[in-house]
Amino acid sequence: MNAIDYSNKNNWYKRPEAIKDVDTFYVYATEYIMSSFDEGAPDYATIDNEEMLQGVPVEYMGHATTFEDSTNVFVPYYRQAGMKYGGNISKETGDVNAALYGMPYDDVTAALDYYFEQCNGGRPFIIAGHSQGSAMVLLLLRTYFKDHPDYYERMVAAYTIGYSVTKDYLEANPHLKFATGENDTGVIVAWNTEGPKNVELNAHNVVVLPGTMSINPLNWKLDETYAPASMNLGSFAPVGDTGEYEIRDVGVDAQINLARGVVVTNAPSYSEAAEEMIPYFGPDCRHGEDYVFFYNNIKDNVAKRVEAYKASH
Repeated sequence: MNAIDYSNKNNWYKRPEAIKDVDTFYVYATEYIMSSFDEGAPDYATIDNEEMLQGVPVEYMGHATTFEDSTNVFVPYYRQAGMKYGGNISKETGDVNAALYGMPYDDVTAALDYYFEQCNGGRPFIIAGHSQGSAMVLLLLRTYFKDHPDYYERMVAAYTIGYSVTKDYLEANPHLKFATGENDTGVIVAWNTEGPKNVELNAHNVVVLPGTMSINPLNWKLDETYAPASMNLGSFAPVGDTGEYEIRDVGVDAQINLARGVVVTNAPSYSEAAEEMIPYFGPDCRHGEDYVFFYNNIKDNVAKRVEAYKASH
């Protein structure tokens, strides 16, 4: 099956006019979730899948807007793996990559080709995602960007939040480097957030692979130095049951657990884990809060990495 035609603006959620001198290319997480469990549901979302189309604006609001102050944000639609299929592949093979090859990969690489040839204009860029989107970005870093070193050298950073960057992955791809602080550039910035109970139970979490690494999004350290909630610049938080969100302090702290490779927070999740999701993410997961808990810290960090890139180029 042919990749999507990305010259058609309808196949982008966001394809803005460039008004800033740095871009972000954002790959969204799994939005084809509950309907992927329906009888006879396809393994991959169609480009007009209703659940996906409803989910992307919500994810954009809570995640990709962290890049808006500093960059022009581009978001292609793509035919992604459903939660059921991606979960099954992860269970069988140990990661989600086999579910990403084929349609999802072909679509996103076609979107990247169009973006670089028609939209980017030689500007530096960030590539970012969450969950399945981050797994896709990690796949692209070791394939597409290895084959396009001229693009890769303009990468400010890759934010692959909500999926695992493992030591094996980095050893197998020596051209890639994990972030070591708050303003290094050309690096991968990543973490997976969990509550204490997931760590205590050593719970299965489909996005937490053996040997994974995290950087602490409050103090930008790789060790177990505790970062109190006072270091949090503001979370993107729901206002009661109104469906509205605002930036405020909701007491989100952060500490890396090196043994598991995750960021642990004592702040409660915004929503109770759906029973169907516990086998995928564990009973005390904060996967849905990877961005929103640390919203203003991410926004601040994007600005710092962009400035550091500009200063060194």
